[in-house]
Amino acid sequence: MVSTPHATLAPLLARHAGRANELLPLLHALQDREGYVDPAHVPAIAAALNLSRAEVHGVITFYHHFRSAPPAATVVQVCRAEACRSRGGEALVAHVEACTGAHIDGEASHGVSVESVYCLGQCALSPAVTINGELHARVGPARFDALFADAREQGGHD
Repeated sequence: MVSTPHATLAPLLARHAGRANELLPLLHALQDREGYVDPAHVPAIAAALNLSRAEVHGVITFYHHFRSAPPAATVVQVCRAEACRSRGGEALVAHVEACTGAHIDGEASHGVSVESVYCLGQCALSPAVTINGELHARVGPARFDALFADAREQGGHD
């Protein structure tokens, strides 16, 4: 049986209903559960929190963190904040794009997406990346290649 958006959302809506200030916690919980925030959920979320659909949509699209489509099988996030940039982060972005075939913040390629993130809290250990949510610091091209190969192998990809 395919669940409807309302059945999927019901526990979260019940927990946060009527409290507009809990939009962000609700969206985080939904994305943690589903991997993304389905645009079909926006009307139900807006109604439950007494917000307009535009307000909910605006928050989802304002924050880079929220996805509106299911994530790729392998998600690489590269920190592009100042500390990582000063320690080779942009060269690492170019290497990650060449290695994965995916363009940063673009469409996934062969089950891999590459996303920008602005600070992973590892400024003293930059550049930093996450691969499928696992944080790695002091990542250079060779280390990225090894981490990426491990992630793909664990995920059942070649």
